[in-house]
Parts: sequence; structure tokens; C-alpha cells
Amino acid sequence: MSLSQVTAAQVLDGSLKFDALIDVRSPAEYAEDHLPGAVNWPVLDDAERARVGTIYKQVNTFEARKVGAALVSRRIAATLEQFVVDKPRDWRPLVYCWRGGQRSGSLSLVLAQVGFATAQLAGGYRAFRAQVREQLATLPAQFQFTVIGGRTGSGKTRLLQALRAAGGQVLDLEALAAHRGSVLGGLPDQDQPTQKRFDSLVWQALRAFDPARPVFVESESRRIGRCQLPDALLARMQDESPVVVVEMPVAARCELLLEDYAFFTQDADALCARLEPLVELRGKVVVEHWQTLARAGDWAALLPDLMRDHYDPLYDRSAKRHAAARSSITALPLRDGRADTLAAAAAQLLG
Repeated sequence: MSLSQVTAAQVLDGSLKFDALIDVRSPAEYAEDHLPGAVNWPVLDDAERARVGTIYKQVNTFEARKVGAALVSRRIAATLEQFVVDKPRDWRPLVYCWRGGQRSGSLSLVLAQVGFATAQLAGGYRAFRAQVREQLATLPAQFQFTVIGGRTGSGKTRLLQALRAAGGQVLDLEALAAHRGSVLGGLPDQDQPTQKRFDSLVWQALRAFDPARPVFVESESRRIGRCQLPDALLARMQDESPVVVVEMPVAARCELLLEDYAFFTQDADALCARLEPLVELRGKVVVEHWQTLARAGDWAALLPDLMRDHYDPLYDRSAKRHAAARSSITALPLRDGRADTLAAAAAQLLG
């Protein structure tokens, strides 16, 4: 039998290598967040975990462990038959649960008894989460960010994609947050990650960058939908980084918005529902006018109105508020959002 305890720091710094990272927590816990590359082999499903937890709280620890042990044993047997029978003798798994306790200990012990060189993560996911939070406070300072700013619809996200295609280092926060960062920014049929998951995705992205090269990132406020940016990253972006402001004619911006938000043209009611919260800012009469234009499909009137009366004033106020702290602000005029235009702009920025 070979069973060892390893720390989160040893796993994350790459000093130890494993063939599999096995998260034995329930599917809901795994979905909330997990170690990069981990697979979910739950020893208790969500309902079983809730049942054991209820017994723990309402009866006592001993009774909860008896019920839990029976459930876990059956699940481990099924796991061995489903996932482990084809593993070679030299397969090396790392197993973890919430805090490195009985759930991961149970599967780790069985795997070690079989003969696999098995490791259990000391402190479990909670130790990993502590490492992520700690490193998010220090990692942003290692990089020189170039912030891509500009009014709504000016092609900032597309420019980031062109920069990545040209070999630039890009931190696409809206892609990680599954949200475009405005009242209309939620993506259809795609939920945002939890805050913990978003933190982990940002942390993974930062760790992959070369500190000797610039990192391009779109200007963002503190929140992208319901995901909040790490404080150290936001401070680095807002107060210590040069800004490239994309400038594009209104007609070209409208064209890009129609392409990027095409799903709203197919579902005017959904767009009207998204506009409803703006009543507090813009007034009922103005918002009802926008909703009327949306239901009529009059995008040529709606989009310029939204930009002039809502999005542009918000952006201009934010840009003015942070201008004094910027190390530099450079304008980048673009005639449109065509692929060749963006590729040329990306080459200019990288050059």
C-alpha cells in the first residue's frame, strides 16, 4: 500500500505530477469550483450528502457516519468498476474532498490498498481555494497590462481576439465570466460561473502568462454580471496600466452590436425585459420608447438612442473618473470592425 499526503502548494507549483486529480465531492460542490483538470468521482451525490448532513445536525455524528459509510462504500465499489478497472499498476491519482477528511480518505485508502501510488490532498479543496485567493492578491503585480477601452460596440472584444490570433497575451475577462459586462450582457442559454469558479479561471489565466510580455485586457468595472474582479487585478487595470481607447463611428458600432447581440433581434421580449431595470436610471417614458422600438424591430433607431442616452454617458463618466490615474491614454481610431481592420490594429499594438 502506498498512500501519501501532499499540500496544495506542492500540487500547484508543479513539483508533483499525477495522472488524475479526483474530486470526490458531490456534483454540486464540483460545479461550484474545482482544481484545474480535476474529474468528479463523487462518493456521495447531492441528495446523499444532504441526507448525511441532516443526520449529523439533527441526531449525532456517530449515526451520520454509519449512514455515510454505507453510502460511500457502495459508491466506491461502483467507482472502481466504472473508472479504475483499466488503470495500469503505475497509475498515480491525487484524491481530494472539501477539507481532506473522510470522503477523500475513504477512496484514497481503497486505491492504495489496490496497489496504486495514491496521494490525498491535505486540507482538500479548501486549501486550494486559500492558495488561489492568496495568489490573486499578488499575481497581477507581476504583469504589465495594456487596457483596451472604448465605448460600447467599438469592437474591443474582437480586437482582443485579433491580438490573441496574432500571438498576443490576452486576458478575456468577459469570456471567463460568460457575460458581456452590461445590462444586456448576459449570454443566452449560458449561465455565469460562480464567484469561486471565476476566481479560479482568472488565476489559471494569469499563471499561464509570461511576465516579460504585455497582457492585453478589456477595460471593466468591478463586476461583470455577478462576477467580481479580484481587487488587486482591478486596481492594476484601473490605476497603473496604459489605456488604448478604440474610437469607431456610430454606424460601424451599430453594425457590430447587431452582430454581437443578434439573438435579441429574434426575441424582442427578452430584450425588453433586460431594458426594464434601466427605468430607475433613464425614466419610464424613455425605457418604454426603447421597448417600443425593439418590438417594432427598428434597430436603426434603437441602437443609436441606447448609445447616446445610456451607454456613452456611462463610459465617459467612468473614463473621466480614472483618467488622472492612468499612466498613458492613446487613441486608436478604427473605421469599422472588419477582420482586416482589426488584424492591422492588432499588428500595430503588438509592434
